[in-house]
Amino acid sequence: MLIASLVIIQSKKNMRTKTLLTILLCLSFTFVLAQNEKPYRDAYTLRLPVDGKQFYEQKLEKSPYFVKENILQLYPEEKLFIEVEITKNKITSMKVVKENLNPEKTIKIDFTQSISNRKNEYMKLEIVNPFKKDIEYKALMYILGHDKWIETNVYPVRAKLTGIEMWNDLIITLALSDWKLK
Repeated sequence: MLIASLVIIQSKKNMRTKTLLTILLCLSFTFVLAQNEKPYRDAYTLRLPVDGKQFYEQKLEKSPYFVKENILQLYPEEKLFIEVEITKNKITSMKVVKENLNPEKTIKIDFTQSISNRKNEYMKLEIVNPFKKDIEYKALMYILGHDKWIETNVYPVRAKLTGIEMWNDLIITLALSDWKLK
């Protein structure tokens, strides 16, 4: 009887230890995943060549990438990983992450300026779609010499492919919204 009681006590201690280890493992996993999130861009000075002589320059404060729910604001030379959560074929959340730890659910976005002889040639937006469905979105651009957002047409990004959009205008910032899987 004494031996049976000792075995039960030892078994309960092992069970508590296993439970504690499981909880600690889950917490550390959550902590590591949380460390991968990057909700804000660091402050910096945006400097864009215009015409071989002039540059556009703007000081950007620390700011969120997503200015509202699923509305992404991009500046030239930003390369982002957007981790997406999907429920019933609908995008339910999007967040910028530092590393692409989940490639099957991470959109890659690259917004660049092509320059020749310190002159703006064109702006290019590349979006890599990791999903088995097309991605549709809307885009607004804020271009040099204008004082309001301008709507621009964009094509859907086909399933498992890269979509490329190019503009001759000098775009200071883009806002991408209304993300959908089709």
